[in-house]
Amino acid sequence: MVSTSNKLNSKAGLASLLLTVVELLRQLMEAQVIRRMEQHILSETELDRAAESLQKLEEQVLQLCEIFEIDPADLNVNLGEFGTLLPPPGTYYPGETSNSPSILELLDRLLNIGIVVHGDVDLGLGNLNLIHAKLRLILTSKPI
Repeated sequence: MVSTSNKLNSKAGLASLLLTVVELLRQLMEAQVIRRMEQHILSETELDRAAESLQKLEEQVLQLCEIFEIDPADLNVNLGEFGTLLPPPGTYYPGETSNSPSILELLDRLLNIGIVVHGDVDLGLGNLNLIHAKLRLILTSKPI
């Protein structure tokens, strides 16, 4: 069962979930910027642009939290045995491992090494297959 780390404001439940996903993506992009900075892949100009964009996105998330009366510390999801979506603040640095990694950490590692997902999905209703999808996904932070 998926539950939030703290009870969500009933009016802001959907907003809280969406902001949590945005925060996951923001932290994931931040981790990729850090990795590229440490590998000296980014120029000073690119690094400045990335840092400014990440800061603006963080400010927008905080502003939306204020509008919807959401505590930014509540932007996380506990996935039970799988752990939390986001690591506790200040506990994760790209490339370092932890004993109980969050989903963000696992996604960051997968992006760093790359993964290929291949499969078939059948969606149906009343024992009728109505949609059939063949999936082939390459997920990586490196150019292909």
